[in-house]
Formats: sequence, structure tokens, C-alpha cells
Amino acid sequence: MEARHPLALERAAANAKHRISVSSPAIHGTISKMQSEYGDGVSPELWWDRVEGAKSYALILEDPDAKSITPFVHWVAYNIPADRTSLPEGLQEQEQVSEPAGLLQGKTSKGSVGYFGPRPPVGDPPHHYHFQVFALDSQLDVPPGAECDQVLQAMNGHVLAAGELVGTFQQVAEPSK
Repeated sequence: MEARHPLALERAAANAKHRISVSSPAIHGTISKMQSEYGDGVSPELWWDRVEGAKSYALILEDPDAKSITPFVHWVAYNIPADRTSLPEGLQEQEQVSEPAGLLQGKTSKGSVGYFGPRPPVGDPPHHYHFQVFALDSQLDVPPGAECDQVLQAMNGHVLAAGELVGTFQQVAEPSK
């Protein structure tokens, strides 16, 4: 079993004096099957508060209930343009997306790039998925496809505000073929 690490919001590198609200029309306590890997695995639409002075935003999605890697990183997105306060549903799963221009994505704990939806083991109690958004006073000098720890290290000292949306997901039966 690998070591447990705190969620991104709990790490010193992500220390923020101000909080922002994060929401999604697709997440009301629970995450829909469509956003899970048992369904279509498409990223949900996300919204957050605009932060004065922000030069970019970053997003880290983690599951602290995973047993093999804790927390399991499901999504890393950074250099989200400062004029954006949302991401569309179904964001492309590649290192650099065409819309919004400039947005880069990093690796999940699975090793893939882009959004990797919830996929807790069948029968596990509900897992909690933390969509953490960070307003930054700069763009991050991190290459496309970076790992979560690289992004957090680059964020250190640049976080103006942060917030999160927590959704749960549980797979109670084997998916039908």
C-alpha cells in the first residue's frame, strides 16, 4: 500500500487566504454515472468565482477514499485562462486542448492525461471526489502532461484563492455488458 498524502487543498503549496465557490450543474451531492468510467467518462461542466488579480486557474480532482493510491488523482488542468470561470462538459482528454486555448492537462494516477472519471471498486462505499480550483497570480511554467506534484510545486506561493466542490460516486453492481 502506498503512502497517504493530503489533498491538494491541504498542502502548504496550495495555501490560500481567500475561498472561492465551485459548482457544477451536473453534481448535486452525487456524480452522475455519465461522468464516471462506468458510463461515458466525460468531464462535468464546472463553474467558479472570478478572482481579482488572477492570471490563471488550476484544477485538481482527487479521491482520498481510493485504497491503492491516496489520494488518487483523477484530473489535473492548469494555465486555465484568467478570463475563464468555467470549463465545459466533455473537455478533450489531451495535454493541450483547443478550447479554452492555453489550458494544459496533466497525468492522472492511472497515467492517462485529462479527465479520468470515478471508478471505485464495485461494492465500495461511496467515494468522495474533490474538484479543487485554485486562482493563481501567474501562469505555471510546467510542461504539458505534468504530474500533480509538479503542478503543486509550481503553484507554491502563487495561490490567491481556492475552493472545492465535493461529489460522491458509488458503483453498487457490475456494469451490464
